[in-house]
Amino acid sequence: MVQGYCVKCKVKGREMKNPQIKQTARGGYMAQGNCSVCGTKMSAMLSKDNAEKAIKQGAKKAF
Repeated sequence: MVQGYCVKCKVKGREMKNPQIKQTARGGYMAQGNCSVCGTKMSAMLSKDNAEKAIKQGAKKAF
């Protein structure tokens, strides 16, 4: 699924629970969700291809 950096755990590549794919004001894509271990909010910037891949894998589309 979608991976990001957890600020609380300080671990790169942590899986997100309930990821939402959003479009930024400048047209980029980002994923927002919660850390699968501690529950802290996480964000990750994505390319258009990776955003579409994440939506196909079951991430919620929020734009």
